[in-house]
Amino acid sequence: MPTRNVTALLGEWEGFRIGTVGRFEAGELSEKCKTPEVLIELIRQPGPMVCSGCGQSCEKVHDWEERWVQDLPILDAQTHLCVQRFRVACPTCGPKLERLSWLERYARVTNRLAESVARLCRDATVQAAAEFYGLGWDAAKAIDKAYLERSLGAPDLSGLTLLALDEFAIKKGQRYATIFVEPTRKQVLWVCKGRGRQDIRPFFEQLGAAGRRRIQAVAMDMNGAYEAEVQAQCPQAQIVFDQFHVVAKYGHEVIDEVRTQEAARQHSRRERAVVKGARWLLLRNAENLKRADRVKLRELLNANRRLATVYILKDDLKSLWEYRLPSYALQFWKEWKARALRSRIEPLKQFARRLAQKLDGILAHCWFPLHTSLLEGIMNQIKVIKRKAFGFRDDDYFFLKIRAAFPGNPG
Repeated sequence: MPTRNVTALLGEWEGFRIGTVGRFEAGELSEKCKTPEVLIELIRQPGPMVCSGCGQSCEKVHDWEERWVQDLPILDAQTHLCVQRFRVACPTCGPKLERLSWLERYARVTNRLAESVARLCRDATVQAAAEFYGLGWDAAKAIDKAYLERSLGAPDLSGLTLLALDEFAIKKGQRYATIFVEPTRKQVLWVCKGRGRQDIRPFFEQLGAAGRRRIQAVAMDMNGAYEAEVQAQCPQAQIVFDQFHVVAKYGHEVIDEVRTQEAARQHSRRERAVVKGARWLLLRNAENLKRADRVKLRELLNANRRLATVYILKDDLKSLWEYRLPSYALQFWKEWKARALRSRIEPLKQFARRLAQKLDGILAHCWFPLHTSLLEGIMNQIKVIKRKAFGFRDDDYFFLKIRAAFPGNPG
């Protein structure tokens, strides 16, 4: 094949010219290869080379070796390059590998192939990207991880004034992580293992003293470790307990508990099964239920007064976050708490008393209306990322994928 045709198909490799070109059918060179292969010999052209250490031009060569590198496929064939890799005799650095614009120092794939693998990994699984380009899973994952590290870099924390943080399960019931989000831009800033004070402290240390003083409000769940560390690091910041977490806590501590109690009180096995199986009917928003499910929910609430009470008070509690004037919000809270205490439902009464201790953080939404749908959407996307990868064995890579999924809206 004429070299000009190869160049037209695949482009040029700066500093090299094309030597021998050969095409081989699937399995002809290796039984493991399931697609045709194109082998291209690249020969270094005369001229100065650039030291990869200091960047200065060098004329002298210390030594060289041949290296096989994979490039983007040509039509249906994998492309492998036989590259002469030179070490220059740099007067400043000593023997150093030559810098190439299209190939990293120790890479076995070209930069453009690495970028293509990373783009495919963004929308598909690592396994799919590996199979498409004829790479191993570990190689594709390493390419994507390196690309993410370069492209994401360190987040810009210079103008940060608002924060939201939440926990999620890396492996349910065993390992957890904490995610830091800039809520107005919807940007994931930082992800770390753990959910204790010592786990999240490095983020605030990274902010620096001036950055910590700039923080005005932090939205979170009612995790005592989060609250204590934020108060210690940013004492001027207002803690905001958002609707999503408070209502989720209500569902776990009140609705689930009362549902379990009511199931135990039923006389027949069928009635117990109906109450036990009503968990999602009671926890989900009514507008998200199908028509048949809404009928089932209405029948259940008509038949069980205690379940009807805790369900109605759950929906009413959400209304607290609709108020923008603190005085009106406080009045609504007092009325809601009085109804809860009059209910004679012990889990509901206990929840109301505990929530009263967090009232300042709940009413703070009047000054800082940080929307809960943001964190809920991020948590759902994290679950999708985990499912696509069938569970990440590399936590750092998993955290990079999360940051890449939420780069933030342009300011």
